[in-house]
Amino acid sequence: MSLLKHVGTIGGLTMVSRVAGMAREMIFSRVLGANAVTDAWFQAFIIPNVFRRLFAEGAFSAAFVPMFSKRLHGSTDPETGLEEARSFSADVLSVFLPVLIALCAVMLLAMPGVIWLLADKPVDPAEFALAVDFARIMFPYIVLVSLVTLFTGMLNSVSRFAPGASFPIILNIVLIAALLLGERAIDEGASVEQVAYGVAWAVTGAGVMQLAWLYTWVRVEGFEVKLRLPRLTPEVKRLGIIALPAAIGGGAYQINTLVQLYFLNQLQSGSVSYMNYADRLNQLPLGIIGIALSTAILPTLSRFVGSDNREGASRVQSDAIELSMLLTIPAAVAMAICATPFITMIFQGGRFDLADAATTGNVLAALVLGLPAYVLVKVLVPNFYARSDTKTPVYAAFISLAVFVAMNLVLLDRFGVVGVAFSSVIGAWINVGFLYVVLVRRGYYRISGALLLRIARQLVAAAAMGAALFYARDLLTDWYAAGLLARLFALGVLVLCAAIVYFAVAFAVGAIDRQRIAALTKKQKAD
Repeated sequence: MSLLKHVGTIGGLTMVSRVAGMAREMIFSRVLGANAVTDAWFQAFIIPNVFRRLFAEGAFSAAFVPMFSKRLHGSTDPETGLEEARSFSADVLSVFLPVLIALCAVMLLAMPGVIWLLADKPVDPAEFALAVDFARIMFPYIVLVSLVTLFTGMLNSVSRFAPGASFPIILNIVLIAALLLGERAIDEGASVEQVAYGVAWAVTGAGVMQLAWLYTWVRVEGFEVKLRLPRLTPEVKRLGIIALPAAIGGGAYQINTLVQLYFLNQLQSGSVSYMNYADRLNQLPLGIIGIALSTAILPTLSRFVGSDNREGASRVQSDAIELSMLLTIPAAVAMAICATPFITMIFQGGRFDLADAATTGNVLAALVLGLPAYVLVKVLVPNFYARSDTKTPVYAAFISLAVFVAMNLVLLDRFGVVGVAFSSVIGAWINVGFLYVVLVRRGYYRISGALLLRIARQLVAAAAMGAALFYARDLLTDWYAAGLLARLFALGVLVLCAAIVYFAVAFAVGAIDRQRIAALTKKQKAD
C-alpha cells in the first residue's frame, strides 16, 4: 500500500477526531468558560494524558510494533507467525497490565502531592481540591487507553490502521454528549463545578468504550487476547530494554508538559485554559499530518532498514518530509496571521468572551511558529526507531526541555502566557536541529538539494498566501463574533482564500513535484 494511502487513512480519521475534538472544545468553552474551575479540570486532564503518552503511545509503540511485526511476518508459515505473535502479545499483556494497575493505584494515593507540586504558591484550597478530585476520577483512563495502544500496535502490524486512528473519536463524542447534558443541567440550576465533575467521569467511561472498540477489531483480525500469570520472558525483557530509553525520552516531552503547566500556574487565572484552547487548534494539523506520517512510515522504514536498503529508507524519509512541509507550512502561516479571528469564530461565546479570545489568539500566533518543528520531530524520530535506536531521541528531548525551561525563566515575567508558547517553539526547533545533525553524521539521511529547493518554493507560496490573508481578514471583522452562519461563512472564505492562493502559487513556482506526488500514490516495495 502507498505511503500516501496510509497517511490518508490515518490522517483522514485523525482529522475527524481533531474536528470532533475542536467541537468538544468549542462546547467546553461556551459551557464552562475560562476560569479557575476549567483551569483545575484541564490541569487534571493533562496528568493522565502525560502518562498515556509516556508509557503507551511513545515508548511502548516504538518498541512493541517492530517486535510484534517481526514475529508475525518473520516465518514462512503464516500460522506459525500468527501463533508466535499471539504468544508474544499475551506475555507482554501479562506484565504490562499489572504494572499499569500498580501505577494507577500509586498515583491515586499520591495525587494531592502531584497537584501541589504543579500548583501556584500559595495554593488556592478550592481550586486545589477540585484539581485533585478531577485527576483521581480521570487517572484510571490511563489503564484503559494503554490497553487500547497495545491492540492498536497489533493492528498496525498488519496494516490495519483505521481502528487505531478512529478510537479518539469515541472520547470526543462522549465528552460532547456530557457537555451538552451539562449545559442543560446548568440551565436547570446546576453549578459549573457539578458539570465539570460529570465531564470528568465521562472521560473514564469513554476509555471503557474505546477498549471495547479495539478489542472487537483485534478479534476480527484473528488475534486472541489471553490473560495469564505474569511471565518475564527474555523477549518481554528485551521489549523493556528497548522501551525504557524511549520512555525516558518521552518523559522529557511529558516533563515539558508538566513544567509548562507549572509556569502557567504562576500566571493569572485562565492561563491554563488559554493555552489549552490555542493548542487545540495547533494540534489539528499536527495530528492530521505529523502523527499520521509518523505512524505510516515506521513499518516501511523498518523493512527498508532491515533489508539494508538505504536508498529506499532515504526515499521514504524524503517523501515524508516533503509531504509534511507541503501541508504544515501553509497551516502555520494561516493560523499565525488569522489567529484571533479563528479563535473568535470557533470558541467565543457563552462564558468565553472577546477578551478571552484575544488572549488565546495571541498564544496561538506564537505557538504555531513551531508547528513545522513539531511535525518534523514526528517525521524524523521513526528513522531512529526503525534501527531500534531509542536513545538518540532521548538526548534531543532533554536538550529541548532544558532550552524550554531556560527560555521560560527569561520570557515568563515579560510576556506571560505568550512567553510560555514562545519557549515551547524555541525548544521544538532545537530538537529538530539535533535530530537532523545526528542523522547526517551517522550517514542515515541527508536532505537533498532538490528537496530543499521545493521547500523554499513552498515558503514562497505560503508567503503569497499570508499576504492575501493579511488583507482578507480585516474585510470580515464584523462576521467573526456574529451568528453561527456568519462565522461559518467567514471561516470558509478565509480557508478557501488560503487554499486557492497557496496551491495556485505552489504549482506556479514548482513547489509541488507532480511526479513525486504521483509516485507516493503507488505501492512501495521493500526491495
